[in-house]
Amino acid sequence: MSYTIKNLASVDDSAPRFGFAEIGEAHFARGALEAERTGVVYHLLRPNRRQAFAHRHDQAEEIAVVISGGGRVKLDDEVHELRALDAVRLAPEVTRQFEAGPEGMSYLVFGPHVERDGELVREGFWED
Repeated sequence: MSYTIKNLASVDDSAPRFGFAEIGEAHFARGALEAERTGVVYHLLRPNRRQAFAHRHDQAEEIAVVISGGGRVKLDDEVHELRALDAVRLAPEVTRQFEAGPEGMSYLVFGPHVERDGELVREGFWED
């Protein structure tokens, strides 16, 4: 079939599987949409929560779009405020980590799917 329609909230939430349910939700929809080259993730961060880790890529440029709520994003050494409908272009090598404000934050991330393209930064990236 040349198209697929899927409600992103109905896609499996991988956050509980990795012990991050208290932080939010992460719905990786590429497979559910039968996409071959494009990745899409629906993230929901609970109020005043920060993603459990930062990450960066070797090849994949991404676009993140805030759907609702707001918060902040740390991009390398800079922290930026975000609100609904803000879009952020992320070059592959930029280390990024999102944090929700008091309303929580939901956002989508789009980019090319590249196998094994990424590095997690678990500690020391965003210290308060």
